[in-house]
Amino acid sequence: MKPIIAITSGDIAGIGPEVILRSITQPTTSSVCYPVLIGHPQAFHEAADVFGLTVSLQELMTPKADTSRFRAEVVSAATNHKIPCLNPFTDVVLAAPRSRVSREAGDAAFHYLDTAITLAKQADVDAIVTAPLNKEALHLAGHHFPGHTEILAERCGVAEFAMLLHLPESALTAWRQLILQLSADSTSANSAAASCGLSIAHVTLHTSVKSVPQLLTTDSIVGKIRLMDNFLQHIQCKRRAIAVCALNPHGGENGLFGDEESRLIRPAIDACRSVVKSVIGPLPVDTLIRRAVCGEFDGVVAMYHDQGHIPVKLIGFDSAVNITLGLPIIRTSPTHGTAFDRAWNPRTPANAAGMVEAIRMAAALAKC
Repeated sequence: MKPIIAITSGDIAGIGPEVILRSITQPTTSSVCYPVLIGHPQAFHEAADVFGLTVSLQELMTPKADTSRFRAEVVSAATNHKIPCLNPFTDVVLAAPRSRVSREAGDAAFHYLDTAITLAKQADVDAIVTAPLNKEALHLAGHHFPGHTEILAERCGVAEFAMLLHLPESALTAWRQLILQLSADSTSANSAAASCGLSIAHVTLHTSVKSVPQLLTTDSIVGKIRLMDNFLQHIQCKRRAIAVCALNPHGGENGLFGDEESRLIRPAIDACRSVVKSVIGPLPVDTLIRRAVCGEFDGVVAMYHDQGHIPVKLIGFDSAVNITLGLPIIRTSPTHGTAFDRAWNPRTPANAAGMVEAIRMAAALAKC
């Protein structure tokens, strides 16, 4: 049986409802899972009207204790060519202005996510996929979290977790060919590259660049390396070659630009060598990323947000997937944000490729 995946609408003022509808109406999505929308059905119907999409929803009741019954209702709705929709929040969200930050939309987005987490923990669904929320709106509603990742970690009761951005192999092929064409070194593109794409995990996440050196610890770096190795093993990546980023330019130049490499990062790598299949570093990021894109590594551990996000969004903005590591449940999402500047505007339709890939990845992880 195909996995059942809960898809949260995120902040309804953004492009979440649109990209969700565009993705679930594609045959490639319906062939890999049974989707369950978590959000207000009227918001989805309004999005369908604005963008000329056809969708037939079937509202579900919040499941109590009978998981098998809920799952049967989801499959039954799909059999009748309807998309099941669960609405755990009030109608107040409908008053939220579109394309703008609001407390109403932020509060609803939090409750949609909270419900999806509960469904996954109860095994009512096999995975969750989240459309983007807006952090300012979240805070206006009194939910003081930096983002999805931290909410998921708290609700699941885990202390060791990480945000991972995954690029499928298909997103890397053209870049490898381009680098090979432009390089004088004909071996730049690694012919032995695995078919498991490229994954980048982050030691620190939503924080100021100024605070990163104080937040880094050897233990936190060890934890992220191990989470990366476990993930690569989970997706059946045979090679599992991991590279760890330096924090400072040129890897610190032997202490000239900083000592975090020798004091924190290298000891973490050494501590992992007996339990992690293949790990090297710390390596200067400017050359490490090139080597990774060329196929030398399967996983990269970055020290902070932009160190990992910039190359991923440059190479595969519309195909990269955000995966939360360390949870007892499966959660993925596209890597884009709410895009208020273009949301709810039929003249600027959103690209749903990221949501499609997030759903595909969630379904694949649920089957592993």
